[in-house]
Amino acid sequence: MVLWRRPRVSPVSNIRRLCTALRRCVEDEGDWFYSSEWWGTDSDGHTIIRSTSDKGNGVVSVLAYPSSRPYEIYWPETEKWLQRRYAEIHPGHEHNDSFRILGYQWRTLRFNDDTRQSTAKVMAAYRESEPGSVCLMQQPHCLAVPYVKSMVSAGFASIASSDYDLLKAIQGKKTMHVLCIGHGGGSLPLFLASKIQGAIVHIVEIDPLVISTSIQAMGFPSYAVIKPSGERALPKPSTMDEVLWKGIHERLYLFESDAEKFVLETTNLYDMVFIDAYDGDDVFPHKLWDPNSSFLKALSDHLHPAHGTVVVNLHSDYDILDSGNCASYFYQTHLPMGKYVGEVCQAYKDVLLGNGNCGDGKEGFGAAFTVAVPWVCNTSLVVCRGFGSNIRCGGKHFVADAVMSKSLEVEHMLNLPFSCLQFIKRGFVLVD
Repeated sequence: MVLWRRPRVSPVSNIRRLCTALRRCVEDEGDWFYSSEWWGTDSDGHTIIRSTSDKGNGVVSVLAYPSSRPYEIYWPETEKWLQRRYAEIHPGHEHNDSFRILGYQWRTLRFNDDTRQSTAKVMAAYRESEPGSVCLMQQPHCLAVPYVKSMVSAGFASIASSDYDLLKAIQGKKTMHVLCIGHGGGSLPLFLASKIQGAIVHIVEIDPLVISTSIQAMGFPSYAVIKPSGERALPKPSTMDEVLWKGIHERLYLFESDAEKFVLETTNLYDMVFIDAYDGDDVFPHKLWDPNSSFLKALSDHLHPAHGTVVVNLHSDYDILDSGNCASYFYQTHLPMGKYVGEVCQAYKDVLLGNGNCGDGKEGFGAAFTVAVPWVCNTSLVVCRGFGSNIRCGGKHFVADAVMSKSLEVEHMLNLPFSCLQFIKRGFVLVD
């Protein structure tokens, strides 16, 4: 049973509101400043779902934590928005029913109790005529985990540097085909579909338990699920799905499939690909980065030749610790996730761009780079096939300047509550 408790405003939050010394985007509900609310001890939260996966993810669970934002004074505004949405679907019934918000929670998806795989903020609401029926809505504007913000910032700044008309895609004037490999709680695909009106987002997740958990406990729309036949699992969305997600869930396609199988069989050409595919043991499957694998070769074939951009989330603790020389036995045996970061980056660069950065006959100019994610041991790898005809093979500074110069523009176009630049400038390294 889900227990909704009144959010607590911690003394730290009070300090944050009074402090003017640091520049912060106060409207960013996913600011790392709030991580203590969902990164705390298990005693601070309660278990919503707990089950064992048979796809290598071990024990899959979701823990719920109270959220201090948005403050209760803003709830009536959202209740009115829900009422207006309901009236659009059921004209003439706008005064027959009202919506009430129960509250907001952080929900964290975990593998084997230790790995925080995904974190999302959800809203719980109900119709007064059906007080026993509670619907959950994940808040797509709220990106809590820093590596997701890093992937978004670096990826979109790169494709915007490739003479790709990102603004038209955002406005829905052109279609952007996006592939997300690894679903988790669904925060990234929901963000993409809600921010980019022209985005058609395909999501590939191998574990049916992760899919069902994201829907039942993380507020992901059920209408997105696709059957093996290619048809929607639901013939039509429910009334509440329409109220919460109309205009968004129609552009989400969630496939239960092995990533390699999906990429080998698809006929789509993708503008952007986001990959975050660690299992319950924090292992990035070898076949997803083996330079001789069918996966990478097929991915190359289905990536747009002029501006195709791939963004990969990688654990980087091993590289940071330089464990080959000086790490203790504990770190060598307990933190192996980032051991192959360098090899992964080289494999993606070589297969997707060719052995040379440019002059290899590909349309446009390509480059691969990594950026370090603040606050956590992650690295974002970006491989982009086109940085514009004005970019020559001049090394790190040419690529870095092109991406960073687009960061503010991307931030404005996507109406982001956080700074793209802070996620791009940190530890920028060109993959040779």
